[in-house]
Amino acid sequence: MSDEQSRTHTPIDAADANVMQLLRMDGMVAVVTGAGRGIGRGIALGFADAGADVVITARRQDDLEEVAARIAERGRRAIIVAADITAPETVPALVAAAMDNFGHLDTWVSNAGTSEHPGNFAFEDFPEWHWDAQIALNLRPHFVAAKACAAVMRPGSTLIGISSIASLRAAVNFAAYGAAKSGMNSLAVTLATELGPKGIRSNAISPGNVPTESTKRVGNVTDEQLEATAKRLPLRRLGTPTDIATAAVWLASPAGSWVTGQNIVVAGGA
Repeated sequence: MSDEQSRTHTPIDAADANVMQLLRMDGMVAVVTGAGRGIGRGIALGFADAGADVVITARRQDDLEEVAARIAERGRRAIIVAADITAPETVPALVAAAMDNFGHLDTWVSNAGTSEHPGNFAFEDFPEWHWDAQIALNLRPHFVAAKACAAVMRPGSTLIGISSIASLRAAVNFAAYGAAKSGMNSLAVTLATELGPKGIRSNAISPGNVPTESTKRVGNVTDEQLEATAKRLPLRRLGTPTDIATAAVWLASPAGSWVTGQNIVVAGGA
């Protein structure tokens, strides 16, 4: 497959296609938000493994520098933009970083999210300020990014929103987070429908329990609780950032060129 075919995701001749080559992202450029740690870091490294250059953003410069160094070890370029994804100037800056440094933008992954508030709230006590903050962090940036990306993306490009299994069931004590992630799922389908004629695909990924720093800090989850959760899953283990990264590579690469409007649940059978 030529580089141009790889970027435009033209129909694939099943008789001639090399499936492993279809998972390559050579010549592609991706933006990954929340890329300093956890799932976002895993996705950024996964894209670099597949051959893509990556614009990475998070609030902590030192985290981004570590990820950029790992990307460089893989022979790919990383552009660092240390910023708060909820700030109005951040999304335009990320799109500009991709276009100015590489000339195109093929994949956007909205991963930045979760919560800054340690703990949770029963619904009767749920404060409005926390609801507003969760929507502003977990949903609005993907809407803003999709508008900005639609103006510059070429046919074959893709939008990926990192949702959560909390979007698919009762998010007890995390009502705003669950609602925001449910909104991410709905937005993914809407974008797929409205941007499909331009050749832009849109999907969501809903991770299950992938232990990260925020899992313990925000959810007050203990190691014992994580172990108990793992034992209840059909596959008897928790997830890793790499589990989510492999799904993201599939969706962003030519291998996923006929997949749009989907929510891919990667949750060990939860």
